[in-house]
Amino acid sequence: MPLLEMRNIVKEFPGVRALDGVSFTLEKGEFHALVGENGAGKSTLMKVLSGVYPEGSFDGEILIDDSARHFRSVRDSETAGISIIYQELSLVKELTVGENIFLGREPSRFGVIDSARLYHRAATLLKELHLNIDPRVQVGNLGIGRQQLVEIAKALSRDAKILVLDEPTAALTESEVETLFHILAKLKSRGVGLIYISHKLEEVFRTSDRVTVMRDGRTVGTYTAKELTKDQIISEMVGREVGDIFPASAHEFGPVALEARNLTVYSIERPDKRIVEDVSFAVRKGEVLGIAGLMGSGRTELMTAIFGGWPGKYSRTVFVEGQERFIGSPDDAIDSGIGFVTEDRKRFGLVIDQTIVDNMTLAGLKSISGRFLTDRSREVAAVRGPMRSLNIKAASPLTIAGNLSGGNQQKVVLGKWLLTKPKILFLDEPTRGIDVGAKQEIYAEINNLAKDGLAIVLVSSELPEILGLSDRIIVLHRGRVAAEFTREIATAEKVMAAATGGN
Repeated sequence: MPLLEMRNIVKEFPGVRALDGVSFTLEKGEFHALVGENGAGKSTLMKVLSGVYPEGSFDGEILIDDSARHFRSVRDSETAGISIIYQELSLVKELTVGENIFLGREPSRFGVIDSARLYHRAATLLKELHLNIDPRVQVGNLGIGRQQLVEIAKALSRDAKILVLDEPTAALTESEVETLFHILAKLKSRGVGLIYISHKLEEVFRTSDRVTVMRDGRTVGTYTAKELTKDQIISEMVGREVGDIFPASAHEFGPVALEARNLTVYSIERPDKRIVEDVSFAVRKGEVLGIAGLMGSGRTELMTAIFGGWPGKYSRTVFVEGQERFIGSPDDAIDSGIGFVTEDRKRFGLVIDQTIVDNMTLAGLKSISGRFLTDRSREVAAVRGPMRSLNIKAASPLTIAGNLSGGNQQKVVLGKWLLTKPKILFLDEPTRGIDVGAKQEIYAEINNLAKDGLAIVLVSSELPEILGLSDRIIVLHRGRVAAEFTREIATAEKVMAAATGGN
């Protein structure tokens, strides 16, 4: 008897059938990977399971321990023993770690929150999970990786029978990933059923018992992990054979498009601390410049400061096509011909409750629709081309961005900046949370943009991505340039050695 059985689940949105008769089972103590391209329906299926999409909004059955369950809310799902850790964190940055872990379930005495018990229970839980985190520290003072571990602790505090993890390692360091898998192994041994969603196939093969592949809202098949290879999973996910994922590059470089001199960026929390210190670099037209480095090395802060978007103190001199430009805000950067696909698309890239056309025309609205009055027909016409070239899967340009998969949302953000006709394009983790098929499409687009003469600055935590796309690589270590490599001499070993402070 399975711990969980989902039978013939059908979920529709206006103009889209997101789930088309999907079935899924989970055993006690099983590590079950759920894989598929963005838009395949994985997250939608889990939102059905979690009560985000309540009973009545979908067709099909959910059974736990062979008993039919009816979830009218997220709380109903949690009461049934289901906990879900989403890719986008749901922590309250202004509260402490302990307050976040027990938010809405705080221990109380005589109607007043018992802080001593709360922090004692939080400390016990964190110690049990081998997480060296102070339960009294404010969550906003933690790095994104540590916040992800707090999110995991919060989910486990509910004593879940079924734990769903959606891209849980996207922001984790290698040591934090090891901590996570140690935690998951302990839960598995206790009989907790684990559903693991990830585009990192090496993680899928690491401990999975079974793998279910989804494509276009349907279940392609469920297999034991031992009977599959990486290439077979990719082929099942995308419905075709996938060869070398990185396009062959033959870029012709033009004159320098962007030069940044003596860039120094200071911490927001500690204004005397330098996150980036005296960094200078240039990128030419038609060149892809990769910026590598470990988390905390200053990659994102560097690009945000050049773009005029860093909320703290910074100093630098910026030249665009040989002319010094004053860039005091993102508006100045856009006017100077710079576009910026940010790392966090939900916070800085999209207006999630607006349409594709509203989002894609946002940065270039003055040139597309006029300075004083908007022309809706011109806006819709303008976005159709990028929607086709980027293969954005949506019923129409009027589809709400929040109803798209993560990969398609990322393509909308990229399309938004392409509509501004930039001279320089910053790409910060452009394929985070995107499946291999969508990655291949974005890689091809990056290559084509460089061939057309666009200067591209690429930040990525994935070494294969940096090595496969970049013509030249700058490596940051603790906010300084540690090394620079051309495409011909760059290797993973050299880049990693420089990123960790070695020779």
